[in-house]
Amino acid sequence: MVATVTLANYVKRRTGVALGAKGSLRNMLYRSLGAGSFAGFWRYWNPIWSYYLTTHIFKPSKQYVPAGLAIIITFTASGAIHDLAMNIAGQKLWLLFTPWFAVMGVWVVISERFRFQYAGKSWLLRVVINLTTITLCFWVANFIFIKH
Repeated sequence: MVATVTLANYVKRRTGVALGAKGSLRNMLYRSLGAGSFAGFWRYWNPIWSYYLTTHIFKPSKQYVPAGLAIIITFTASGAIHDLAMNIAGQKLWLLFTPWFAVMGVWVVISERFRFQYAGKSWLLRVVINLTTITLCFWVANFIFIKH
């Protein structure tokens, strides 16, 4: 029987410190931005949100579709939830995060499939690569889905 990972254990594994402990944000930023792959970035980014996406969207989806498609579904759902929150907070309907996150999910799958790794690079260069990738995914989503 596989033990269920608790939120506290998940966060500690991702940040190196207990949930809510001093240094949690710093560790998350350092580990995610300096990750040696785009998938690695997402393993460390916002571990509380990631925990719920993993347990409520990714794992259930993976029971019915291949893991790569479950990743794309999870990213798209996360974007949709972000859009929903923005639409509730604002007065006009908009769709920004859903296509952007979908493109990022596709890139995670592609980059993992072709083992696009940059772990051997300096931490600062890894930061630049990860932030550039996020920006490029936004531009692609904007070009394909939003501007047309």
